[in-house]
Amino acid sequence: MSQALDRFSEMQKTLQQYELAVSMLHWDLQTASPKKGMDDKTQALGFFSTEAFKITTSDEYGEILKALSEPEEFDQLSLPMQITVKRYLEDYTRYKRIPQDFYTEFVTAGAKSSKAWKEAKKDNDFSHFEPWLDKLITMKTQYVKFQEPDAEPYEFLLDRYEKGMDSATIEKLFTELKAGLIPLLAKINAAEKPDLSALEGKYDVDAQRKVQKLLLEYIGFDFEAGTVGETEHPFTTQLGHGDVRVTNHFYEDNPLHPIFSAIHEGGHGIYDQNVDPAYQNTALEELHQMGLHESQSRFYENILGRNKNFWLPIYDQVAELLPQLKNVPLDTFWRAVNDVHPSFIRTEADEVT
Repeated sequence: MSQALDRFSEMQKTLQQYELAVSMLHWDLQTASPKKGMDDKTQALGFFSTEAFKITTSDEYGEILKALSEPEEFDQLSLPMQITVKRYLEDYTRYKRIPQDFYTEFVTAGAKSSKAWKEAKKDNDFSHFEPWLDKLITMKTQYVKFQEPDAEPYEFLLDRYEKGMDSATIEKLFTELKAGLIPLLAKINAAEKPDLSALEGKYDVDAQRKVQKLLLEYIGFDFEAGTVGETEHPFTTQLGHGDVRVTNHFYEDNPLHPIFSAIHEGGHGIYDQNVDPAYQNTALEELHQMGLHESQSRFYENILGRNKNFWLPIYDQVAELLPQLKNVPLDTFWRAVNDVHPSFIRTEADEVT
């Protein structure tokens, strides 16, 4: 191993410690932190994020990446490490252009805005969140302009989120989808609708938590390499190796939402738990094709979870935990989970809408 690679590995280990601290703070802010403790944690989040930013924009870090990019060094690297050096050098070149003070404010603004969004949702009052949304859009645009002054912000961010994607491709895709889906939706709406009244009622939240655990175990989520939490908006995150966390939000009057959220986030979690260990400590641990990640979660949620056969081995167990379902035949339940209806809630959207 060369001196440059040795030093790069040392710096990556330091960065991993900062990233773990940042991830833990994000998790706590979203799931457990009391309202009065959020400001201190947000400041800590900004501190650790900035310390990592200092390393990844330092002259030494850039020189090491450039040295590892030279043919005599690069050709000796493993393929995962070659991809890592190439990607991180691109990131270094861009991030080097971002002022450090702006970066700190950008990171903390994101955390503070999440708090405002929760309050706005709770009170059904957009005015709580509106100024933060304006601030974030302005800062995100500036964030792009620092990195690529001539880039169109949306196109730049889209490529970073889904490598190689552009809005022209998305527009073409959605145009084709609309041509088939809009007439299909009209046909479904004109047909007889399933009777969902059998599912109405109050469902014990603690029982729903037990259903979530049953479902996650059923689909293969490894609880020795992961855990669960509760938050306003479900998500999945990874806190270092062997620690994948999924969250859910439970509703007394709507058990189907957390049931399918559990399966969906479980799909994300299973993906992360099964990344090849050979890719640890390389850029290949990070996914720049979010469509691939989302395809796994939606495969579990919709292709498996909305199939009647998925429920045959466990429906009775679910009904033991949620006794109201004992009076709901599996066929009725299956029809209910495949109901098609437009709504404004993306995370509750069916496969058509």
